[in-house]
Amino acid sequence: MPISRRNLLKTLGAAGSLAAVGNLPLKAEDLYPFNANAFTPPYPPPAKPVTAITLGAGSRGNVYGNYAAAHADHLDIVGVAEPIAIRNERYAKKHNIADANRFPTWEDVFKRPKFADAVIITTPDNLHYGPCMAALKAGYDVLLEKPIAPTEKECRDILALAKKTGRVVAVCHVLRYAPYFIKLREMMQSGAIGEVVSIQHFEPIQHIHMSHSYVRGNWHDRNATTPIILAKSCHDLDILRWMVGSPCKQIVAMGGLKWFRKENAPAGSTDRCMNGCAVEGNCPYSAMKIYYRERSWTYVFDLPEDKDKQGEAILEYLRNTNYGRCVYRMDNNQEDHYVTSMEFENGVTANFSMEAFTSYHGRRTRVMGSMGDIVGDMEKFTITDFRTGESKVIDNSSGDGHGGGDWRLVADWVEAVGKQDPNLLTSTIDASIESHIMGFMAEKSRKTGKIERVVLS
Repeated sequence: MPISRRNLLKTLGAAGSLAAVGNLPLKAEDLYPFNANAFTPPYPPPAKPVTAITLGAGSRGNVYGNYAAAHADHLDIVGVAEPIAIRNERYAKKHNIADANRFPTWEDVFKRPKFADAVIITTPDNLHYGPCMAALKAGYDVLLEKPIAPTEKECRDILALAKKTGRVVAVCHVLRYAPYFIKLREMMQSGAIGEVVSIQHFEPIQHIHMSHSYVRGNWHDRNATTPIILAKSCHDLDILRWMVGSPCKQIVAMGGLKWFRKENAPAGSTDRCMNGCAVEGNCPYSAMKIYYRERSWTYVFDLPEDKDKQGEAILEYLRNTNYGRCVYRMDNNQEDHYVTSMEFENGVTANFSMEAFTSYHGRRTRVMGSMGDIVGDMEKFTITDFRTGESKVIDNSSGDGHGGGDWRLVADWVEAVGKQDPNLLTSTIDASIESHIMGFMAEKSRKTGKIERVVLS
């Protein structure tokens, strides 16, 4: 499933006429803001900071890297590999990375002898396997963005090498670290609603997010990245497995691409929203509206610091990258609706639905138990006891990334690397592999129309 670096750079908007824009100054914290007072690490600083090299200085690389910028006594970023020059430069400036430790590609990092404790892998999905295998062979511990890899074989290869080398490998299933899901799991497993019988779990992607990421964006082609059930929803498969506390036994899935297709293109529409499209003014997916007029979802663009010049820079992206193309005329193939049903070894059943066409985001979960039920929206949940008829609202919202999971994951990983103890992690490679196998089996079921067994070993 290879994608060339050139095509990747085009997708990210780093090719052609945008090169000049990339050389304009911009403070990294303006792109990826962080608040040093927003999070207090749950552990004291290690004897010396864990040192790490970031492979991929895009959005997720900055989310995890910002932990080091805010808590330098815990984590020190000492190297970066990033092919887009301006991102490389900004990341290096933020973390005071020496020029000798700045690299254009992840391969270049491993041409050097080991010079840090760990690597943070936030490259595109299809570029997880190569750097992770190289890092493990070189003796690095790893923080690996999900999904682990695009294929089942590659996921199992990484697991096998991690076990062989004994390295600490955390997969970024950040929902396990969100206070909301931690409390929800506690309620489920404590007997507060009796015996858990079934779950309904819903991920509303939100219609603009779908068009931005999975129609126009980096994940629009499942063959060049990963299927949407893994790219977007391995979080959800993982959180279901974790909350149920039992392996998945079998799974069945259905779904498809219904709306973002050429035959649904409105009369008068054009290849790009800015090329005289007759319906652009009323289209909810208009690139001119989303990126230019509303200035939303622009985190993917490397914009100049001068706000007076940002408008023209955005227009350049819309002229030259997929972000300016009509959503009905893209080369996309990711499903815009996907339903999955599963049965776990302990008899619990779960239905999961991932939907593009919602006005809102934030996962919704209903848990049905023998003595009560729970209804939640990723900020708070209501638990009702059938025995007393009483209902109680529990608010575990955090207000930060992924329900508060992003930096809590990094904090646990730093502690695990510092003490060389993977048992300090909630999301180990061993645990995370299960949700990936569930995803691969869901995809097989969707294609064959059959119920698939989930075999972990």
